[in-house]
Amino acid sequence: MDHLVREAARRRPGHPALIADAGTLTWADLDARVDAAAARLAGLAAPGDRVALVLGNTTGFAVSFLGALRAGLVAVPLNPGYTGDELGHALSDSGAAVVVAEDGARKRLPFAVPPVFAPVSPMPELPEPDPGRLAVLLYTSGTSGRPKGAMLSRGALLANHEQIGRIEPPIAGPDDVLLLAVPFFHAYGLNAGLGTVAYHGATGVLVDRFDPDASLAAIERHGVTAVLGVPSMYVAWSRRESAGASLARVRTLVCGAAPFDEADAARLTEVTGKTAIIGYGLTEAAPVLTTTAASERPKSGSIGRPIPGVSLLLRAADGTVLWRDGTAAAPDPDSAELDLDVADVAGTDPGEIVVRGANLFSGYWPDGHDAPDSDGWWPTGDIAYADGDGDLVLVDRIGELILVNGFNVYPAEIERVLADHPGVAEAAVVAIADPDTGQAPHAYVVPAGDPRVTPETLIAYCATRLARFKVPVTVDLVGELPHSAVGKVRKSVLR
Repeated sequence: MDHLVREAARRRPGHPALIADAGTLTWADLDARVDAAAARLAGLAAPGDRVALVLGNTTGFAVSFLGALRAGLVAVPLNPGYTGDELGHALSDSGAAVVVAEDGARKRLPFAVPPVFAPVSPMPELPEPDPGRLAVLLYTSGTSGRPKGAMLSRGALLANHEQIGRIEPPIAGPDDVLLLAVPFFHAYGLNAGLGTVAYHGATGVLVDRFDPDASLAAIERHGVTAVLGVPSMYVAWSRRESAGASLARVRTLVCGAAPFDEADAARLTEVTGKTAIIGYGLTEAAPVLTTTAASERPKSGSIGRPIPGVSLLLRAADGTVLWRDGTAAAPDPDSAELDLDVADVAGTDPGEIVVRGANLFSGYWPDGHDAPDSDGWWPTGDIAYADGDGDLVLVDRIGELILVNGFNVYPAEIERVLADHPGVAEAAVVAIADPDTGQAPHAYVVPAGDPRVTPETLIAYCATRLARFKVPVTVDLVGELPHSAVGKVRKSVLR
């Protein structure tokens, strides 16, 4: 990605690259700062060493990240909001030789941080870009246990932009001004956000702490034409009367990182007159795999189709391929699939999403375990089905599957039913042990309204909408659910 900065600086040196509260950097400015950062980091670490970045969405992050790549180092972006224990695990696991951290995060580090910007003279000889060289370790939250570092090469990062660039009409281009509000320590914010700006030589508007009103004002002030967002951002904007006017000049809204509730998506369209492009991806895919921009028409609830250059199939638990890039296998009339609502839709049975493409990771740090197989295929752990038009609909994660007497129960289906109840603000369903059925669904619910809904009422409500084995056996009413920085419910915490 650092070579893209060099190219943009040569092609359009005076064009704005990054706009932040502290001021604007042109591409020539950014390239010069990246050179300086690369020189300083090269004096502190050897090629291939890891550089941890505990920074927000600031020019400092962009300069340090790109400088690390230019110096032949491996960047390790980490959440500045991590606890000391979480930071300690990632720093120890990655073996980071250098840490670049903002003041608030430095106080939580379990050891002294070496100086980063000590003067280095003269300029060392920097390595030539190598597509196969490891560029970044991104720690994934996972469904249980400690986060793992996904290894992404320079080539994988670039491949995802080349793949998306083949979609017509283009999602982004060199004349776009992109709002960069998704955290850079997340693959979506890092490569789909900052990386897109570098790939096109466009302009990025940095938002370090998302505030609905302040971000809408920034969109108007800087003439933002494209937004990369997460559902919680769009939900917050759709509740602002000014959103329609503020987003009037925005050409593209992209939503990813977490499922976008259909009712929330409809409200956004009603308020702004715009329909968000939905994307699906994973850290291990750098990150985009499918998008509704590749579909023939917008469709509520769909994650679209594979982007060009990504092969995708749906695989049943017994290894049977149910669907592959638009080709569906005949459904099994004796399938034990559990009367999901999708069973009434002309299409396929749900199966695990398995993918192949140049954008895939090289396995998990440090030894590359669980990498794509010898043919390049990698199982995502996500379950989806293809509808009659060949568009994909995400169902749930395999790791979150609940087995009730051997039958598959998908938490997302129960959560959708609970969300329809007027007394529910938010819900999450996890498995609990059950002496009779092996496992059973348990719901955590954030109540809405007054009087407050009771667990008994919600269980009875679910019984009217779901088969008996899918009904939560217990419901806990809670004040809030734990969320990740991009809005996903942290079910590992609930478990």
